[in-house]
Amino acid sequence: MAARIEDYGLIGDTRGSALVSRTADIDWLCVPRFDSEACFAALLGRDEHGRWGLRPTEPVLAVDQRYRGETMVLETEFSCVGGTARVVDFMPVADGRSDVVRLVQGVSGEVEFSCRLEPRFGYGASRPWVRTRDDGVVSLIAGPDSLHLRSTIGVRTGPGFVDATFTVAAGAAVAFVASWGQSDRPAPPPLDPAAALAETEAFWQGWADRCAYQGRWRDAVVRSLLTLKALTYAPTGAIVAAPTTSLPEELGGVRNWDYRYCWLRDSGLTLHAFMAGGYGDEAAAYRDWLARTIAGDPTKLQIMYGIGGERRLTEASLDWLPGYEESRPVRIGNGAWDQFQLDVYGETLSCLYAARKMGLVGEPESWDLVRGMLDYLERVWQRPDEGIWEVRGEQTRHFTHSKVEAWVAVDRAIGLIEEFGLFGDDGPGMLPHLRTLRERIRDEVMERAWHPGVGAFTQAYGSAALDASVLVMPLVGFLEADDPRMVSTVEAIEKGLMRGGLVRRYDTEHGHDGLPGDESPFLACSFWLADVYALQGRRAEAEALFERLLDLRNGLGLLAEEYDPFTRRHIGNFPQGFSHLTLIQTADLLARGTAKRSRAWDPTMLVAGAGRTP
Repeated sequence: MAARIEDYGLIGDTRGSALVSRTADIDWLCVPRFDSEACFAALLGRDEHGRWGLRPTEPVLAVDQRYRGETMVLETEFSCVGGTARVVDFMPVADGRSDVVRLVQGVSGEVEFSCRLEPRFGYGASRPWVRTRDDGVVSLIAGPDSLHLRSTIGVRTGPGFVDATFTVAAGAAVAFVASWGQSDRPAPPPLDPAAALAETEAFWQGWADRCAYQGRWRDAVVRSLLTLKALTYAPTGAIVAAPTTSLPEELGGVRNWDYRYCWLRDSGLTLHAFMAGGYGDEAAAYRDWLARTIAGDPTKLQIMYGIGGERRLTEASLDWLPGYEESRPVRIGNGAWDQFQLDVYGETLSCLYAARKMGLVGEPESWDLVRGMLDYLERVWQRPDEGIWEVRGEQTRHFTHSKVEAWVAVDRAIGLIEEFGLFGDDGPGMLPHLRTLRERIRDEVMERAWHPGVGAFTQAYGSAALDASVLVMPLVGFLEADDPRMVSTVEAIEKGLMRGGLVRRYDTEHGHDGLPGDESPFLACSFWLADVYALQGRRAEAEALFERLLDLRNGLGLLAEEYDPFTRRHIGNFPQGFSHLTLIQTADLLARGTAKRSRAWDPTMLVAGAGRTP
């Protein structure tokens, strides 16, 4: 059985990634891309579905796992009766290669280790051939994939596996390098493990040293930024929501989704996170990916895309995998890719506007797309949609968050015209109509989304169900955080959506999301509540909630999507980019202060929404 979700660390090379447990087992590996078929899939099943174990053969007295400084080099130190040794895991950042390097270093005494490399390609479905070449390289091959193992000790081979037993003494080291390659091509050239370690450590530490954020929570912000960088697909600039698929939102349940794609609703937060850290190149790369990816027919704008800009993300179930802690089905692809969601227009235009505010000049072609998006949005904003939480079933509801984001789209377009001359000479003539449209949307939301019986803005027009997504209303500038209706909405959410002091997205008994089962508090929503507390002048409560959320991180500073406060378990795909994005936003907001939002609100402060309140 796989380890607890929170007992994993992430390593990656900004193209693919792996999860390493606290006992130094690699239970998940996707190379050469985040969305490639996993070589090790024990995370979603059992040992038979592929893993790379490397651990002491004798009883372990204590385990300490940590990142080496501000890097993505992971160390797992085992204290045993006979001595202490550490396993150092990393993936070198190098163009055209995908390697996993594992070093076993003796610290004191002597420790015997067992290594067993047992890949199962195609998400645990294919047992490989094993061949030992004349130069000592062991190649494991199945279908289009191969792993080529080089080591500094002798190894044994068997049907579909490689293993070894060895002893490491103080000051000694044993190295293993597994290099992925296409099965029809020669093995990649060897690399020097020690040199690769030095280069990898220098790459990550050098990147972290450039962080411009120097606030009170710098350690948490830097680790979150490093995680986001590790989730970035370097060739395109896209960022996956998480490096995993089908880690469940309810243990044993069916709420299991593939998150190895890029959601446009993360766009503004992504831009803000990198710019808050001073990483203009990463922000520009992401903005450029966005502009390229959404090019074309504005009526076909999707909520998510592949990391290369792929549009069809067809969903399928892998029936041979039993799922994490028997949570079935295991899904690849994501059927929400072709849902109709109004919020994507607001989030996209908010990102483009914020990019201009930050000095990132876009391609001229993208402005033609903006015009098309506005024309289309005006035709469809009154339609029902599937909403931010991607409910499955018939489109019958008018979600409050979706309508607010339609307002955001028009508001940011107005800002692009007023401040940056979008559409040239045509722009000023468009403003009266756009301002009228903006007010029409706002008036409708204020009238139809407010439920006097509940005393809150609710999930959808006419619904009594609460939804934490309405917490973004002051964050995007739709209304003031201390507006009496917003104050009342926060009170209702505190009473109706809190579980163990954390915020759920909605009540699954009344939220009508088309799925059975329940879910745990959604960490991003709890960060949003901390933001609203801060903007309402409730700074002590904002900081207390933020500190509590920071305490939920695992020992490596990583967060999943959700957290169950009763079982104290991380839930959902891991590590979750959205959780780390909202962490950075809250840290930045608290560091900048919580002055009352004004008409001159600086959109570089909260890129989740520029807040250009008219």
